[in-house]
Amino acid sequence: MNYIKYIEDKCSSRNDFPLFHSGDTVTVFFEIKEGEKKRIQSFKGVVIKKQGKGLTKTFTIRKISTGIGIERIFIFNQPNIQKIEINKKGKVRRSKIYYFRALKGKKARVKS
Repeated sequence: MNYIKYIEDKCSSRNDFPLFHSGDTVTVFFEIKEGEKKRIQSFKGVVIKKQGKGLTKTFTIRKISTGIGIERIFIFNQPNIQKIEINKKGKVRRSKIYYFRALKGKKARVKS
């Protein structure tokens, strides 16, 4: 087990992201390559869950776009993530807020 932890420590280079939890509203800026062009796209939404550890640590963000829920999973050590901004801190009692998927309208807000 010590060998695995040693390799993960050497390979993981991204520790500059802010600390956020489930229920927080964040904006993730990531780079997209289209042919030879590169552009930065943002994805703003509520963090539904964080899971894993080491190189496999991921987080899921959910947003509502024109009445349709969109979820995207990001890997912390992904090289195309430029930065993460915390827009609003949310107060929830669970670490994985899957019940958030079924809520609509004003009920789909997180207390701050």
